[in-house]
Amino acid sequence: MAPPTDPRLDRDTTNCSIARTLELVGEKWTLLVLREIWYGLSRFSDLHQMLGCPRNLLAERLRKLVDHGILATETYQPEGSRSRSRYVITDKGNDLIPAVLGLLQWGDKYRAAPEGPAIVNRHHGCGAALSVQVRCEHDHHVPPAEIDITPGPGFRARGASDPPHGGAGH
Repeated sequence: MAPPTDPRLDRDTTNCSIARTLELVGEKWTLLVLREIWYGLSRFSDLHQMLGCPRNLLAERLRKLVDHGILATETYQPEGSRSRSRYVITDKGNDLIPAVLGLLQWGDKYRAAPEGPAIVNRHHGCGAALSVQVRCEHDHHVPPAEIDITPGPGFRARGASDPPHGGAGH
């Protein structure tokens, strides 16, 4: 008799939100561009100087972020100069902050320099350091052991003849 099959193996992961998000922002330079824009840079030349990535790569990442509504461009004109463009974060881009701060928090714990993290993000209102947590809609802190994974409205079962999709799913 064959052992029972884990029902989690029967889900189609082609519409996984994690995989779809990583297609857009899951590349090192993209996340670093977002970091610098959140930290206050807005001009291409400043981003290029700070990041040190190839200009064509930076231009492509910025274009992709603008095309997907995560960044927008604004025209501004310094007094006595020609008009220029700068990049600004959109509401859609700001919605990525918890995910990026979660990566930062993990990195500060496991990958920081021996003397500690390079940057500490603080709450402007009280000065306390930030902490990213998983909370339910009733505002309870939820540790990983208490997270239940259930099918959502976009759940699809994989057909019996479909091959596994590797690590793309969540």
